[in-house]
Amino acid sequence: MKKRMLVLLSLVLALSAFLAACGNGDSGSKDEASQDLRLNIRSEPFSLNPGLANDSTSSNVLLQTFEGLTRIDKDGEPEEAMAESYTVSDDQLTYTFKIRDDANWSNGDPVTAEDFVYAWKWALDPNNQSQYAYQLYYVKGAEAANTGEGKLDDVGVKAVDDKTLEVTLVNPTPYFTQLTAFYTYFPVNSKIASENPDWYKDSGDDYVSNGPFKMTEWNHSESIKLEKNDTYWDADTVKLATVEYSMIDDAATARSMYENDELDWNGLPFDTVSTDAIKALKDSGELKTQATAGTYWYKFNTEVKPLNNVHIRKALTYAIDRQSIVDQITQGGQIPAMAAVPPTMFSENEKGYFKDNDVETAKAELQKGLEELGYKDVSELPTITLSYNTDEAHAKIAQAVQDMWKKNLGIDVTLGNEEWAVYIDKLHSGDYQIGRMGWLGDFNDAINFLELYRDKDGGNNDTNWENAEFKQLLNDSQKETDTAKRQQMLKDAEAILMDELPIAPIYFYTNVWVQKDNLKDVVVSGLGDAQLKWAHFE
Repeated sequence: MKKRMLVLLSLVLALSAFLAACGNGDSGSKDEASQDLRLNIRSEPFSLNPGLANDSTSSNVLLQTFEGLTRIDKDGEPEEAMAESYTVSDDQLTYTFKIRDDANWSNGDPVTAEDFVYAWKWALDPNNQSQYAYQLYYVKGAEAANTGEGKLDDVGVKAVDDKTLEVTLVNPTPYFTQLTAFYTYFPVNSKIASENPDWYKDSGDDYVSNGPFKMTEWNHSESIKLEKNDTYWDADTVKLATVEYSMIDDAATARSMYENDELDWNGLPFDTVSTDAIKALKDSGELKTQATAGTYWYKFNTEVKPLNNVHIRKALTYAIDRQSIVDQITQGGQIPAMAAVPPTMFSENEKGYFKDNDVETAKAELQKGLEELGYKDVSELPTITLSYNTDEAHAKIAQAVQDMWKKNLGIDVTLGNEEWAVYIDKLHSGDYQIGRMGWLGDFNDAINFLELYRDKDGGNNDTNWENAEFKQLLNDSQKETDTAKRQQMLKDAEAILMDELPIAPIYFYTNVWVQKDNLKDVVVSGLGDAQLKWAHFE
């Protein structure tokens, strides 16, 4: 999930959860009885349909308004949610979930097994162009249905009765109950969705959800308001009355709002702390930093000259001084990334596959690339544009990299930026050359970072890169039951990715934020998302 941030703590696993309860932040001015939380999510969500969402902005809303068969608990482990229980067959291929009798939609309709069947098949329908449909490929027949080679009727998910859902997998998948907590696996109200295909585009009577909160207002590109969902099966646990999201994409403005008691949280995973404020916040002890399984990287469109040449991609990748970026710009304990999978999953990746700021090798690769492309020197290279979504930190990093490429390689690069929804749409449609992106783990397994690039036309690939050996290793890893052998397959696949470099890793993320002293129990996971189910003010 995208726009994401890491300080490597040896005892923190990717699914460890952190309770954002202690704090040296500014004390809030809220009355004791007030349970109204104010957050900033920077921009309009890409989509608030669980089957279309593919970014952290959308996720920050959906994780509060919807709920899957399972939920990741405070300790980072999957627990029963919409499902009160489940059983697994002896061959580990069939999961049977029993849905709670008191599982209801926010309009009072019961949540049924058919709501899950409908939602999953909707996401898999190629006509709906779900970027995250591949997350459902663990289900038998899902990939074939999504690629058009099979039928939706053959997908291995069925409603045995109103409250019993049976799921058949392609291979044994030990982390499947982690996946069912992810938003692509969330249900939708099948009755409403079948009658109104645009149900998710605005707030109103048809936007119903089944999580701790319900959306009551959506002022597009300005704000979203959530209210406690009294029909939620575990409503007694929910203490917040409302959650209001602002959409302020300027970090300095958001910082001022926090200081003026207009926001209760400033920083990840909702928005970002202004880079100009980080040092002072560190020195004061207010800043909180948490390890996160995520990687910030640049994507190369490998079908556009000169980025179709691997040596040019290597030159640009090797000529970046990552240490200076994390020391002078991000300043949140991030680790320079010379690998794709974060060290919380592959510990050796703290070192990576190549040297940071290796200008000598970068120049040699540049020369090889120029010769292969038939260019006399860099002056003959086509114009290269580095794009990013509007954000203070992204802009500073892009400007720094632009200077590095000019200084180290003599390559002039132009910069371009756009608001998130427009930017991500352009990336997905291939309308870019080099684009900023990042990835936070959706579940605690390295394949989540690698499978992005398995298929050229994969929903979140964007690079147009594909490699048969890489793809085969990933496919084989999903069938391998020996943990050590499977781990090696994934490492071998990553080595191919880091040799051909359709992406240039920049750093491993951290979550960095400040919060009001009286705000308790916001659960920020090791995967970089946040849950508000348990949050409250004291």
